[in-house]
Amino acid sequence: MVLTDEEKAILDGKSGRARQKAMDLLVRYGEALGADRLLEINNVAGGVPAGLPFLKEWALKAKSMDEIFSEINLDAGETVEIPKVKTFASRLINAMDPDHWQIMGVTPETHELNMKIEWFCNRIGMNVLNTCAPYQIGNVPVKGEHCAWMESSAVVYINSVIGARTNCEGHASTGSAMLVGRIPNWGYHVTENRYGTHLVKVGCSVESEMDWGLLGYFFGELIQDKVPVVQGIEKIPDLPRLKHCGAAAASAGGVELYHIIGITPEAPTYEAAFGPNKPKGTIVYGEKEKRETYEKLNSAKEKTVDFVMLGCPHYNLEQIMKVARLLEGKRISQNTVLWIFTAKPIKAACDRIGYTEIIENAGAKLMVDTCPAIGKVRPDGVKTAATDAAKHAHYMPPTLGFDTWFGTTEQCIDAAVTGKWNGGLYNG
Repeated sequence: MVLTDEEKAILDGKSGRARQKAMDLLVRYGEALGADRLLEINNVAGGVPAGLPFLKEWALKAKSMDEIFSEINLDAGETVEIPKVKTFASRLINAMDPDHWQIMGVTPETHELNMKIEWFCNRIGMNVLNTCAPYQIGNVPVKGEHCAWMESSAVVYINSVIGARTNCEGHASTGSAMLVGRIPNWGYHVTENRYGTHLVKVGCSVESEMDWGLLGYFFGELIQDKVPVVQGIEKIPDLPRLKHCGAAAASAGGVELYHIIGITPEAPTYEAAFGPNKPKGTIVYGEKEKRETYEKLNSAKEKTVDFVMLGCPHYNLEQIMKVARLLEGKRISQNTVLWIFTAKPIKAACDRIGYTEIIENAGAKLMVDTCPAIGKVRPDGVKTAATDAAKHAHYMPPTLGFDTWFGTTEQCIDAAVTGKWNGGLYNG
């Protein structure tokens, strides 16, 4: 891999030990991937994962946050002092809501650890956004911009909907990238790799957010990590619909980039979407496939619903407005818990507008910074849950251990109010 003089100097230690370790990791990473060079970048979305359940016990024993970052984010083999980041860097989703951690079942020591991590991120100059959807609250790359992002639903969104360029990175690559402003030139940074590989012909109605989640889950499961090109969508979808589509596709199969002919920025035409490629396969998505995908995502049998989870990926303001209108003047069932997740700046707007008050008056909670699947947080005694997110319907049964209903936002609010699942594929 060819390095510039500046990159060689950093690798030689002329910018300090931490940046040297970061450059060393990125060079090893790039060479393993066959990258020809490093790209200069100024947009990183990552984090320090030590507050997550699978690393918590180790992190509690660490002597300092520098030790944690050196080990997890730099693979340094030693503790180095972490300087300010070089790039515009955003911290992604956290393991808890700092105001509701107790009702989430978070222990005091885990709460303290998460607050230390947040302090550390502020200290090194990261923007602590604590969301899986940073493109909703200020980190919005432009078409063609090279980035280094984690979080599958965020990666597929900025690649597909915005036309920015990133691979689905990890804690080590993003941690190193934010210190030196570089990432290897491979994968979806390369134009030739962004052309479509498979054609998806849509032959049924795709209207609601649930419909878009079903479509994404369908082609994600079949195509896995390739690049689908969707044909047959006539009505331009909004942000929540595209967000649900990509999140479902990434969960079902690892899709990091998809195209919708005539809608997404790199697919104005069929020819532009595929470039020099010929489709390796064509799959049809009709009423039969839609029904089969819906049934696959609905693992529950018990009609009584203990827990309703909304906000995966994190809700935007429009989605919370919709929920507030559905809940206004109502009370959720005394046997059901309703948690709605968003980013803190969006909740601040909801506080001012009055949506938070409507939601809380109904007996629900508007929460920030985390989600059940990431933080492993849940109410006590849940046996059956409901969600309007195909991604969470995919993850909740294996990660949290309870059966899940999947449906529209309206169906989920109805379940929260009545305590029963009355949803279906075609009943609102």
